[in-house]
Amino acid sequence: MELILKQDVQNVGFKDDIVTVKAGYGRNFLIPQGFASLATPSAKKVLAENLKQRAHKEAKIVADANEIAEKLKAVEIKITAKAGGEKLFGSVTNIDIAEHLSKAGHSIDRKFITSGIIKRTGKYSATVRLHRDVIVDLPFEIVAEN
Repeated sequence: MELILKQDVQNVGFKDDIVTVKAGYGRNFLIPQGFASLATPSAKKVLAENLKQRAHKEAKIVADANEIAEKLKAVEIKITAKAGGEKLFGSVTNIDIAEHLSKAGHSIDRKFITSGIIKRTGKYSATVRLHRDVIVDLPFEIVAEN
């Protein structure tokens, strides 16, 4: 089943992509939730025209995302957490990284940050997706509270 995505869907595609999915997934989840619509020939023509008009705006968005990526590479994040030895009491997640980025002056939504759940002190790396073409590796360190 061919569908046009109305918004980004994780592990499926990005907004305005034409994707092929299993019929049940499209019919029972993507279309009723408003994430996609059927890719009819007329809908494909409308999408092509919209993408053509949006190409200039997209170039500016990518340039802005690259600028933010350069700023993020300069940011050093040190997260302090309560720990017993190397093992943390609790864990560090995307939410904690997003909070530290906002304190540093970069407001990035936590759903665009991928780091996993971390339960030990040390140096780690998170992936920040600013745009479908701009992905940044963000190194950070977790240290134990004194």
